[in-house]
Amino acid sequence: MKRHITKTEMKAFKARWKAVNAAERDELRKTSIEQKFKQLAALMRSAKILGWTKALAAEEADVRSRWNRLRKIYDA
Repeated sequence: MKRHITKTEMKAFKARWKAVNAAERDELRKTSIEQKFKQLAALMRSAKILGWTKALAAEEADVRSRWNRLRKIYDA
């Protein structure tokens, strides 16, 4: 049978994740633009190596279409 989490355990859990999120935000702030571009380039190379570029291109077309529809609605 599964044991339910107590209120104290839940508060501790939330506090740990709050600390993790704060550390992550701090790390992201300290990361240079150059390093962020290198990371992005590595992700893009990975997508190409894994053969995801066609699927991503198709999704990109859908997203662009949605943005264009929204733009037309809000510009009206």
